[in-house]
Amino acid sequence: MSASYRWQGNTLILEVKVQPRASRDEIGQEIDGRLKVRITAPPVDGKANTHLLRFLAGQFGVAGSRVQLLNGASGRQKRIAIDRPARLPPGFERCT
Repeated sequence: MSASYRWQGNTLILEVKVQPRASRDEIGQEIDGRLKVRITAPPVDGKANTHLLRFLAGQFGVAGSRVQLLNGASGRQKRIAIDRPARLPPGFERCT
């Protein structure tokens, strides 16, 4: 299992480093214990956070209400909770 995510029951906790204003939305490699997530939204007025949560909801097959920003609202390093992900992108393992 990776240091960039862990399971708490059925909730997936992600440690991410966000790169706003990227050319495309994507989940990248793990760097220093965090997933690098590139998003196209600018870091202005919470737009990057909103876009990030919607992007992750789509990647994990859940409603936006099941993705929560736990901390890091004003920085690039964030902790995010995804409640009962319906699917996992490549590289993620389901809890056992």
